[in-house]
Amino acid sequence: MADQAVDTDGVRLSAHRATKDHFLGRTRELKELRADIERAGLDTLSGRKAPRARVLLIAGRPGSGRTALAEELVRQVAERYPDGVLRARLSEPDGTPVPVERTARELLTALDVRAPAGTAEDELTEALRAALAGRRVLLLLDDAAGAEQVDALLPDAPDCLVVAVSGGPLTGIADVRPCTLGGLDTKSAVELLTRYTGSVRITVDPRSAESLAEACQGHPAALTLAGGWLASRPQAAVSDLAKRMHADVEDGADATPLARVFRLVHDELPGSAARILRLLCLAPAGLIDPHTASALAGCSVSAARAALDEFVALGLLRTVDSPLPEYDVPGCLHPLLRSLAESQERPAELQLARARMLERTVRLLQSCRVITETDIPQAREKLQEMPRALRFPTPHAAAEWLRVRRPALLAAVRLAVADGELDTLARRLMAQLVRAMAAHVGTQAAAPDLYGVHGLVLDVAERRGLHREKAAALLNLGDLDAQTGRTRAALARYRAALDAGREANDPYATGRAMESVGGAHQELGDYDRAADWFGRALAERLARDERPEAARLYGRIATAHTYAGRYGEALRNWRAAAAAYRKNGDVAGHARALSEVARVQEYAGRPEESLRTCQEAVEWARRAKDVRLQAALQLRVADTLDRLGDPTAAHLHRSAAERMLGEEVQEDDSSAGEGAKACEIRSASSED
Repeated sequence: MADQAVDTDGVRLSAHRATKDHFLGRTRELKELRADIERAGLDTLSGRKAPRARVLLIAGRPGSGRTALAEELVRQVAERYPDGVLRARLSEPDGTPVPVERTARELLTALDVRAPAGTAEDELTEALRAALAGRRVLLLLDDAAGAEQVDALLPDAPDCLVVAVSGGPLTGIADVRPCTLGGLDTKSAVELLTRYTGSVRITVDPRSAESLAEACQGHPAALTLAGGWLASRPQAAVSDLAKRMHADVEDGADATPLARVFRLVHDELPGSAARILRLLCLAPAGLIDPHTASALAGCSVSAARAALDEFVALGLLRTVDSPLPEYDVPGCLHPLLRSLAESQERPAELQLARARMLERTVRLLQSCRVITETDIPQAREKLQEMPRALRFPTPHAAAEWLRVRRPALLAAVRLAVADGELDTLARRLMAQLVRAMAAHVGTQAAAPDLYGVHGLVLDVAERRGLHREKAAALLNLGDLDAQTGRTRAALARYRAALDAGREANDPYATGRAMESVGGAHQELGDYDRAADWFGRALAERLARDERPEAARLYGRIATAHTYAGRYGEALRNWRAAAAAYRKNGDVAGHARALSEVARVQEYAGRPEESLRTCQEAVEWARRAKDVRLQAALQLRVADTLDRLGDPTAAHLHRSAAERMLGEEVQEDDSSAGEGAKACEIRSASSED
């Protein structure tokens, strides 16, 4: 999978590609910005220490070099902020604002702060401010859509610095002086062209180079495309392009210099390459890998990779520093690409391109998951049936691909659901993403992402009237709410899941929802309702003759009665559970149920009965070869004997428990040692 790309959208702690060697001009702007850091703010002048971080604003049109200027400023002052630099992009490539909740969560992740799944936006921003308190961090917020986004993320830490980049002023944030960018000065603009054309072509005709810079109005993105066009045509004179640009203006073209030079570059591409370029506006998060481009255009992965590299040479794309091949569409070009795609491609073709991209993503996710199941014959067969380009060589390679592609995969899911016309593909994509994350990341670690995915599943299910999928999504969301302490929210989800399960006539969802409602009531301390709902779930299981589940539910009912202090009801249900486990042949389950019977007898003040039941449970635990349960029961027997006034017998049982646990630890260590030795032998054999 060497041709896979990596999506690094969102927050980054790594260094940016802009360096001093690549930065041009903006000397005055940099001087003003650095002076603004030291400027006394309004709070300081009034005698109060600034309660929040200082905000520097760089405003300019997309493609004006505003992000490059921000990165150069960050590079120059980063050493003043020893706790690091955080970066976040606040708008999608199409201009859609990124939700504050998503940005705050990504920033917390970059700070190694875990936030529970489903945490509300205000709680996440509060957690972010708490994490930044007392730190000296530089926060770069790129492409801000409005003041509300920036304000919500501002640290309450005057020693932090926020550099915001936007298209205009951020009205509503106090004490901010925007640094508004125009074009580059002529000298810097010509130097930018020289980097693409080489010094000779500029030296022999400096006036034409200055004329071209004037026609581009010093706009860095337009100059980059002009330089790329000239670099791809070594025989073309700089004056030729300058004349063409000025001719467009004389002909009355009202487009911006960037739009004019972009159209020129696009129109001179081969037809197939031009089509690939136009379709890149459909890529999730504006980041492309060879598979994405291949699927969008319906061409081979190698042809797509070659086209992407050509676009980089022309200045149409940028390579992204990542472990795998990845390309970034400059934000200023995204609306131009979209306009071209909508004018030159039929709507049906654009929809088909989206469908191909989503289908390729589904198959990659399936391959990513299946590589972890190669011990299953059916999974091995499925993997072999996949095209070689879609296979991962190892589980580690698949996990790495999933990690770096995560933001793009989540963006693909959001776009698929928002589309509304590709719900079948969206459902398949979400199902495969959930399974791949569970296989490689684990449901607990991936819970925040899964919460969002299950919410999107719910959106599609409600839109399409899919009651079974609605019930499943509500149950998953309820479980995540319950795990993070939002029990009342979980209860509402479970009740809605019960209604959906009944609409779908799905006995599994119905029974599962009933049990979950009971669990939520138990967590809230309403033990009567908990026992009632567990009883309803038990009736469902018994009606379908699901004996193992019924045995477990007897235990849940007994637990609710125990919490309520109804020991008689608790004993009756634990005995029913023990009988059911025994009838099912579950020796370990029978032993655990007997141990709970003994516990309740002890609570009820019947130590002699508890002692006899405990001794019976020890025998069943021995049959089940459950050493830990045997040891726990022996300790309980010892405690009971102490209360009955027999310390000698109690000491014997405690010694027996300690011996059992000691032997188990030795066995575990021995097994680990044998495993390590076996690995050494296999390694030596492979070396031989």
